Amino acid sequence: MKAIVLAAGEGTRLRPLTTSRPKVMIPVGNKPILQHVVKALVGSGIKEIVLVVGYKRERIMSYFGDGKEFGASIEYVVQERQLGTAHALRAAKGKVREDFMVVAGDNIIDSEVVSDLLHQERGMAVAVTTSETPSKYGVVKLEGDKVVEIIEKPSRRISDIISTGMYRFTPAIFDYLDEGLSEGQVAITPILENNLHRIQLRAVHTTGRWMDVVYPWDLIRVNSAALELQGIATCGTVEAGVTLKGAVSIGEGTRIRSGTYIEGPVAIGKGCDIGPLVAIHPATSIGDGVSIGPYTHILESVIMNDANISSHSHLSHCVLDEGVVLGPGLMAEAGEACTRVEQDFFDLKRIGAVIGENTIIGAGSVIMPGTIVGSGCRIAAQVKVQGNLENRSIVV
Repeated sequence: MKAIVLAAGEGTRLRPLTTSRPKVMIPVGNKPILQHVVKALVGSGIKEIVLVVGYKRERIMSYFGDGKEFGASIEYVVQERQLGTAHALRAAKGKVREDFMVVAGDNIIDSEVVSDLLHQERGMAVAVTTSETPSKYGVVKLEGDKVVEIIEKPSRRISDIISTGMYRFTPAIFDYLDEGLSEGQVAITPILENNLHRIQLRAVHTTGRWMDVVYPWDLIRVNSAALELQGIATCGTVEAGVTLKGAVSIGEGTRIRSGTYIEGPVAIGKGCDIGPLVAIHPATSIGDGVSIGPYTHILESVIMNDANISSHSHLSHCVLDEGVVLGPGLMAEAGEACTRVEQDFFDLKRIGAVIGENTIIGAGSVIMPGTIVGSGCRIAAQVKVQGNLENRSIVV
């Protein structure tokens, strides 16, 4: 069986983290989200994969290539304009002739979810799970295992059973997609909803791992889950006097200097220089080429490639994009905040800061909880930053 993976979108609600990469290439657990999807498919025996790409597609194609490095055979279809999931799937019509699976490239899944759907031996099916916040998703109403209604983001609580957006389809689905697209419907869910009287869509309940990434703070939660799946590997240099506790992975060429304390799960990439006397606490991932100065404290954060964090800094529940430079004594602690994404506001109980790529922040600055700093910003020393900063902002 082939899998069609939808990976064309930008992820506008994740800006500035998608300024120069598609959403599926944001790293969690030091690997792109899409790599976790490919691993789950291959682990279930699905090795023929069609990636539907669009926004910043070169980042995906150069990373995955023909898929051999990942145990798969990957081919690509380009969605020139990102007009919705139905439009994206329709672009791959010529790549399948038998039953196939559809997977979103921006969700973290494991092999169990894929296997559960594979066990549906014929016809069309959707993988469903339960959610504590069903109003964020497509809620599924069932009669036995038959889907009789899908309500997208209902305003009132109807059920806690939601669609994961993972499907097993027959080629007949393309006829329904063509009809829906001709009527201006561009997403898979409403097209299915309008045709449930004609389609025998079965629900397959799964207890496997399925986690979505919609907003920047979702990366903290998903990163933590991804790290739990990783083991222990120490390939770098660990000096005397370093304490490693739990599952800690250290990449080649990385030096952990004396007096540093690391409690896993933590993943540290290649070519990093950490310490001395740094404390890194659980659920933190650190990319390649990262430098962390003495007396710095990091908790439950995502630090991407080539970041430079100077001494005496404190970061909690933060996301730092590639090439971020933080001056000494920077404070970005987690706390309660009201955060804006596009035109919506969210009351969050515990969030740190999100800092876009290649931003430079001076010594002694304080980045308040819930702050989203754009890419390429320049922030002077001893400045308090709160709210949202657009890309290339200058704060003095």
